[in-house]
Amino acid sequence: MTPLAPYLPIAAVLGVAGVLAVAISAIATFLGPKRFDPVKFDTFECGNEPIGSARQRFAVKFYVVALLFIVFDVEAVFLYPWAVNFKALGWFGYMEMVVFAATVVVGLIYVWKKGALELES
Repeated sequence: MTPLAPYLPIAAVLGVAGVLAVAISAIATFLGPKRFDPVKFDTFECGNEPIGSARQRFAVKFYVVALLFIVFDVEAVFLYPWAVNFKALGWFGYMEMVVFAATVVVGLIYVWKKGALELES
């Protein structure tokens, strides 16, 4: 028996999933409807008619807010392992998290004072 034998069922499931994905796509391509009309090719989003160009420019502030959301979201992810090991870390871990949280709050205050969260200006 090889050391990789326990992984054979996983390989089988992945193989079946791959074959099914290709088979379902092929069947849909061959058996699906072939009627093409302008309405089918028209863009559609949430029941609203498209207005304007899809190539319009957005203010940089939208991107800044998105990047700030990602930064603060990733920082929030670090709270989970700390909360799981809270008792094992003791006071030292608690104080480290206080310093970390203070740094995050100072960063948020800085961003807020700079006006990076204001979308209307």
